[in-house]
Amino acid sequence: MNLEHADEPIGGKRVEYGDIQFRHLRSFVELAAELHFGRAAEALGIAQPALSGHIRKLEADLGTRLFHRTSRSVELTPAGRVLHERATIMLQQTTRDLSEVRSVGRGQSGVLHVGFASSTLPLGLADQLQKYRQNYPNARVHLHEGFTSHLMGIVTAGEIDIAFVRDPDPSSGVITHAITTEPFRVILPLEHRLANAQTLTGRDISDEPFIFYPESAGTLAYGLNLSPVTETGKPADVIQQASHWATIMHLVGVGLGITIAPLSATYTAPPTVRVIPLTNTSARSTVYVAWREHEERPIVQNFLRPQFCTR
Repeated sequence: MNLEHADEPIGGKRVEYGDIQFRHLRSFVELAAELHFGRAAEALGIAQPALSGHIRKLEADLGTRLFHRTSRSVELTPAGRVLHERATIMLQQTTRDLSEVRSVGRGQSGVLHVGFASSTLPLGLADQLQKYRQNYPNARVHLHEGFTSHLMGIVTAGEIDIAFVRDPDPSSGVITHAITTEPFRVILPLEHRLANAQTLTGRDISDEPFIFYPESAGTLAYGLNLSPVTETGKPADVIQQASHWATIMHLVGVGLGITIAPLSATYTAPPTVRVIPLTNTSARSTVYVAWREHEERPIVQNFLRPQFCTR
C-alpha cells in the first residue's frame, strides 16, 4: 500500500464543495471508523489504491488534511474528526432520503387522491382501499367525496388521481373502466298506497312526485335513474332535490315524495321507507373507476392493478 507521509495542510486552493462526491465521503467515513486502509478497502469492496485516491481527492476538494498517515498508523486530524461526525450523520440522512425517493418512484409512498360518489363505496372502493393500504402502508390516501360530474371534472384537471363514479358523462382524456352494473329500486314511505307491492313498474309510479339529485350531478345518471318512468312517455315530476342518498331517503320517509335509486344506494335505507324492485325496464346503473389517459405514475398504477383494467 502506498502511504502518504506528509501531514502539512493543503493550501492555496479554492474549495468547491460541489466537487465532493458521495462515494468519497463513504470511503472517508469507513476509513475513519477502521483507521486502516486494508480493512476499510475490504469493507467498501474496492482496492486499496482506489481508496487512497478517494481520500486524496476529498482532501484536495476540502483544502485540508483529514488524516495523519505514517507507515505504521492512520489517525484523524482535528478537521477529520469534525468531518467524521458530520459526514456520518449526513450519509445516514442521505441514505434515508434516497430510499424515500426510490419508494416514491416505485409508488410505495407518496399521496394518492381518490374521489368517490357516495353510493359507490360498497361496490369496489372500500375493499380496494383496504387492500391498497395493506400492500403500501407508507402511501397516504386522501379521499374526496362529490357528484359524478364534479369528480370527472377534477380528474380531468389533475386535482385528483382516480375517481369512483356512477354513470358518468363522457369526458375527453379520461379512461373509465366498468366495475359493476346493478338494477334500480323504488323507495316509498311506509304508509304509501303502493308500499305493500312485491314489484313495481315505471307506469305504476309515473304520476308520483319525486325527490332526486339535481341534473347537474350527472346528466347521464339523472336520465338513467328516471328512465323507468320516462320510458312510459311521461316526464318524472321532481319536486324536491337533495345532494345525498341518505337525505333523499329520509325525505321520502317523511312522505315528501318517492325516488328511484340504484340497489347499492338502498343498503343504508332508513326504517321509514320500503324498498321495492322495479320490473319491465332494462335500465341499470353502472359504477366505473376513472383515471386520466396516459397516467403512468406508479402510485396510481399500483392502486389500479390488478383489480382494474389499465391501458
